[in-house]
Parts: sequence; C-alpha cells; structure tokens
Amino acid sequence: MSEQHEVLLRRMQPDDLQAVHDLEQQLFPEDAWPLAGFESELAQRDTRTYWVYEDAGRVVGYAGLCVVLPIADVQTIALHPDYQGRGLGRKLLSLLVQTAGEKNALDVMLEVRFDNPTAIGLYESFGFTTIHRRKGYYKGGVDALIMRLPLDAQHGQEEERNA
Repeated sequence: MSEQHEVLLRRMQPDDLQAVHDLEQQLFPEDAWPLAGFESELAQRDTRTYWVYEDAGRVVGYAGLCVVLPIADVQTIALHPDYQGRGLGRKLLSLLVQTAGEKNALDVMLEVRFDNPTAIGLYESFGFTTIHRRKGYYKGGVDALIMRLPLDAQHGQEEERNA
C-alpha cells in the first residue's frame, strides 16, 4: 500500500520558482511563461499573490492573482494531471476569489483557452460568465475566452442574507 501524503497549500516562495516553471512547461508546452515571468510576478508583492500546492516536497500545483483595484485578474492556475479531479483546483480558485474580495476588488477576470472545457466548467460553476472571445490569442491560433465574476453582486447578496 502506498503512503498517502497530505497536499499542502502555501504561499509561493522564490525557491519554488524553478519547480513551478518546470510544471508550467509540462502542462502548457506551447504557452508556458518564461522563468523570468514568474520571477517578476512573485516580486510584485504589492499587487500579486501566488500559492503552490506541495506534496512530499514536490510542487504539484500553483495559482496567482493580481489585484489592481477595482479589478482582480487570475494570472494563472494549474495542477499536475495526477492531482486533478480531487477538488484541489476548486479550492485554489475559491482562494483566489476570496482573496480578491478581501482586497476589495469588484470583479475577478480571467482568460482561458477555448479548448479547455474542464477549466471553463470550473469557472462557470463559480459564476464566471464569458464576456468576450479573443480570436487567436494563444499560440497555435486558439481563441481565449475572457470571463468575469462580479464580486459586488456577491457581496450584496451576502449582505441581504445577513440582514
């Protein structure tokens, strides 16, 4: 019987960047961010927040959020295929949305490949809606869907329920 490890969710650190970049290249070979892109993002602590999932010392997922009020942008969200289907992506997205709300963003925006129905379904289950389709945005000519989740409406509904 193989030993089960608890998957730890924590803030991304500079020491994680090479492992994150390696996973990025594995998951998104055509569209991978360069290592310098991750370094730049992590350095912008006033507007960016990044997390990693770690299992037995190995980075198996990551996500990042940029908040420049009134908008929050999901910069990236990814999980190793062996860890998909366990609710970890949902937990990451929930953390991103929660963080955006805590930082007083009114909307959360993201871009997703049109040919990624699993991710699109996850985003739609959170209430994201497609507001635009960017033709040929990704390498290989794949379109991007621009999706938006209005947080102001969510906050208003929560306030009404709590009144």
